[in-house]
Amino acid sequence: MKVKPEVVSPAGNLASLKAAIDSGADAVYLGFNDSTNARNFEGLNFTPAEIADGIRYVRSRDRKFYVAINTFPQGDAFHKWYKAVDAAVELGADAVIIANLGVLRYARERHPDAALHLSTQASSSNYESINFYRKHFGIKRVVLPRVLTVDEMKRLKEMTDAEIEVFALGGLCINIEGRCYLSSYVTGASTNTEGACSPSRFVRFNPGTDGGMSIELNGVTLNRLGKGESSPYPTCCKGRYVTPAGGYEYAFEDPESLNVLKILPGLMDAGVSALKIEGRQRTKSYVAAMTKVLREAVDACSADGRGYAVRPEWAGKTVATFEGTRETLGPYITK
Repeated sequence: MKVKPEVVSPAGNLASLKAAIDSGADAVYLGFNDSTNARNFEGLNFTPAEIADGIRYVRSRDRKFYVAINTFPQGDAFHKWYKAVDAAVELGADAVIIANLGVLRYARERHPDAALHLSTQASSSNYESINFYRKHFGIKRVVLPRVLTVDEMKRLKEMTDAEIEVFALGGLCINIEGRCYLSSYVTGASTNTEGACSPSRFVRFNPGTDGGMSIELNGVTLNRLGKGESSPYPTCCKGRYVTPAGGYEYAFEDPESLNVLKILPGLMDAGVSALKIEGRQRTKSYVAAMTKVLREAVDACSADGRGYAVRPEWAGKTVATFEGTRETLGPYITK
């Protein structure tokens, strides 16, 4: 084992932040309640004033917090992103997570000593790209998009001295992260600029006559569920559509979640510096449960890599909280 990776947990609000820290997170990642971060959902995130309580809690337990400023400014609105960078640095963030080149340039020139992490929204998935960001913007870490195998991660790490962070538990994005236009196509609201995929103001859950339910996004039917069928996230990629062959199926992605516990030794051997839990939009109970599971798994694998095995209680907790109660390794392994 080369390193013991950080456990990085989502904090969509103060309650989730505290739950993550109490459950063993080494760091939390969060964002301001505006379009500068890619989880800009109604009722989530922090104002600069609200974040003060969270920072005190993090610091009192000697943990870290990262601020995500990982959407893409448009036209003359870039000053809003610059101010967000300034606010994050002034608050003492241990790192600022950024995707856009212009925002990265501003952050490095304005705050030369700030730790910068390259967001998964930048879709940087090869060492040439990562080394470009390392050379020109001094990034410390890159959050890899969820499209690489573990072997590819290992080869990539051999070619760069940037830290690598990967998603470990939670939602699996099968599109090119930071380049997906599905939500924008259906609603006119871009995930990459507004910060929310399938904003709730466009979502409708309509009861069916058979006890089921239909899910609509801006008038477009994404799914029709039978009685007792679990509901996937109301996003275009999780929609069930009529296919050219005449079937009715999940054409893009099945409703399931990423779970790397089985391949944790391989990820650690590959030199992964941090394991991230997806889900700033999820409940504090989800954050607490997933953080505790990943904390215990990382500690167990670090202590005894050869004897490491997924404990039944971990498997039970993850599946119980996952979308569709199904798990996958996605592209992390090849068949």
